[in-house]
Amino acid sequence: MAPRGFTLIELLVALAVMAAVLTVAVPLISNAMPGVTLKSAARDVAAALRTSRSRAISGNREATFTLDVGTRRYAVDGEQRVGTLAEDLEVSFVSARSERLDETTGVVRFYPDGSSTGGRVSLSRGERQYHVDVDWLTGRISIRD
Repeated sequence: MAPRGFTLIELLVALAVMAAVLTVAVPLISNAMPGVTLKSAARDVAAALRTSRSRAISGNREATFTLDVGTRRYAVDGEQRVGTLAEDLEVSFVSARSERLDETTGVVRFYPDGSSTGGRVSLSRGERQYHVDVDWLTGRISIRD
């Protein structure tokens, strides 16, 4: 008699086992590599800054990136989505004095020509650190470690 393949129940059991293994393995892997979440956070902040700059240039108007260090939230002008930084990250923000909204909140303003008020978002965990810099003259965003 020739083998007839797998039954639907066998396939469902195999998928359930794989899902259970992934549920346990993913948090273990991300906890084992804390630098990955730190670098990911730096890339997310840089992407939000680039989005703000693109909106300013394409819309021919000023656009802002706002960061509240106290709540660890950042937002791009004109977007509903708000980004959140992990609680275990140390966050600092340097911006132009005129762009400070209060003790914990500041803004990087981008102009239609691509320039900006400049600033730096620093993210760290332990010894590891990333700086997301915004050049005031060109508006260029870069990540340095």
